[in-house]
Amino acid sequence: MSNIPADLRYAKSHEWVRAESDGTLTVGITDYAQNSLGDITYVQSPKVGATLKAGETFGVVESVKAASDLYLPVAGTIVAVNPALDASPETVNRAPYGDGWMLRMKPADAAAAQALLDAPAYAKLTA
Repeated sequence: MSNIPADLRYAKSHEWVRAESDGTLTVGITDYAQNSLGDITYVQSPKVGATLKAGETFGVVESVKAASDLYLPVAGTIVAVNPALDASPETVNRAPYGDGWMLRMKPADAAAAQALLDAPAYAKLTA
């Protein structure tokens, strides 16, 4: 069974979103996604300052099994990317909800993340 923290929101494309106290959102891929991909060997991050629509590709994760596009769960502007993933992409496998985060963004609509799946709904999706 996958690890699905109750305090996060989830996209059907297996990205998670955590609301931060400063109004930004942190985004990464779920435990289910990293487990399905296998050993992650490369993470392509978006450019800081890029403004993307919900559902738009923000990067790619490559693993020993496959390459997979990453989709932004809500529209907004990228304010930071995780620099540690360049040197250690396997961090996503070890800590998908911690040090393996992928980006921080300023959402175009602060309430947009609430429209994503909650933990029980994501658990049902991945069952």
